[in-house]
Amino acid sequence: MKKIFVSLIAALGFVIGAQASTGGIPWDKAPNKINDLASLQNGAKLFVNYCLNCHSAAFMRFNRLKDIGLNDQQIKDNLLFTTEKVGETMKAAIDPKQAKEWFGANPPDLTVIARSRASVGQGSGADYLYTYLRTYYADESKATGWNNLAFPNVGMPHALWELQGKRVPVYETIEEHGHEVHVFKKWEQLTPGTMSPAQYDEAVGDLVNYLQWMAEPAQTTRVRVGVWVLLFLSVMTLFAWRLNAAFWKDVK
Repeated sequence: MKKIFVSLIAALGFVIGAQASTGGIPWDKAPNKINDLASLQNGAKLFVNYCLNCHSAAFMRFNRLKDIGLNDQQIKDNLLFTTEKVGETMKAAIDPKQAKEWFGANPPDLTVIARSRASVGQGSGADYLYTYLRTYYADESKATGWNNLAFPNVGMPHALWELQGKRVPVYETIEEHGHEVHVFKKWEQLTPGTMSPAQYDEAVGDLVNYLQWMAEPAQTTRVRVGVWVLLFLSVMTLFAWRLNAAFWKDVK
């Protein structure tokens, strides 16, 4: 219980810090592919290869990936790098003490980050993550060499930089209420990544899709059952209405 409480507090701290640091850029809409098994499987692969090095998903077990179409052997051969048993939880590969020394704090657990990061007026947690992972840029003034438009002065380095390459934002100066304001205009690519911009956006969409699914693996079942419940209640309401009319038809 103590472990759960501490992990939730850490995740909450990440969320509050991100909200406090948000520079006000609008969030892009994340692709909604929660029922796309190929997308979820690719997202799981990206999560294990690029996120699980530092971040844990302490409330998700590897064998739960069978819900997105993988079997035990596929999980063992392709995704099981930080433990030996499929029934184990997704623990980070990094030593927590080293993580705190390198980053100043232990990276937060990501199990429910896609649910906790939603913001009224901005969008869902998936929208934030989709924007955040696509707005990193090279910044030599930072210790990590990276910064982020969605989370200025972020302490986390760009884990996906090899895929996206290095780039910097280009701003234009406009006058607003008598003051000059620098507004983001476009990206300037410094070095290419292994993916094209379109391919990278699709990969990030898959990763965010997986994070959204991981935050609530039963959500597709919940929605499906909910539809049948509403249909059942609608039919029963019709029967109840007609039955009520039959019972009271002779009462003046």
